[in-house]
Amino acid sequence: MPRLARKTALVTGAARGIGRAIAQAFAAEGARVWLSDFDADTLAATARETGLPALDLDVRDEHAWQRAIDRLLAEAGALHVLVNNAGITGLEDGASHDPEHATLDEWRRVHATNLDGAFLGCRHALRAMRRLPRGETGSIINLSSRSGIVGIPAAAAYASSKAALRNHTKSVALYCAEQGLPVRCNSIHPAAILTPMWEPILGSGPEREANIRALVADTPLRRFGTPREVADLAVFLASDESSYVTGAEFHVDGGILAGSAAVPTSET
Repeated sequence: MPRLARKTALVTGAARGIGRAIAQAFAAEGARVWLSDFDADTLAATARETGLPALDLDVRDEHAWQRAIDRLLAEAGALHVLVNNAGITGLEDGASHDPEHATLDEWRRVHATNLDGAFLGCRHALRAMRRLPRGETGSIINLSSRSGIVGIPAAAAYASSKAALRNHTKSVALYCAEQGLPVRCNSIHPAAILTPMWEPILGSGPEREANIRALVADTPLRRFGTPREVADLAVFLASDESSYVTGAEFHVDGGILAGSAAVPTSET
């Protein structure tokens, strides 16, 4: 039997990259998957290509969450899995994001999506998951980042938002346990995953391979990760295989947080 058979899932930020990979992996494992993304055009294209339904959802808007969850429950009957994947770096428009020059508006813009959006997702998912029939369980998966573990001088708002999401995940997990809710909450912390957001940095000419090597030079596995490698972990956390896992954090980083970039050589 597929690992996610009879489960309904909602994935935010699902139009591309990690979110799209998670949605496709869930569907391949038998889940009924709903997509959402702030980029309406790309979301519509992804929905057409994957054959998965899409929801109109700006994660920063509580009323949008209310409408989206109500529609999902009306059409699917239940919500078993929420993946809070929607997020922005804040660097997309070229604004400064270091601790000295970042503006308060930019700081708030990043937190509104990455942190407020995930808070609202958890809040409304819990409302929906309280309605699950006896014997069925819920799973909330928050996409944090390596940047939520270490400081990032050039992306202070992003790092702060992902660190806060890391901690909020634990609060949600403990709350559910205290309430006797059959809902688990865990976080995934990717590092350098090869998604479209990297393309402007990598380039497309002869310098691309050199740029890739430079960017992963401090990663023990010496390569970028793939969206599918993150999606495979999300499948585990969404499935009943992880029934005793809650409040935990999982690093998908090629070993970078293990403490050393050293790799074996023929001389060692």
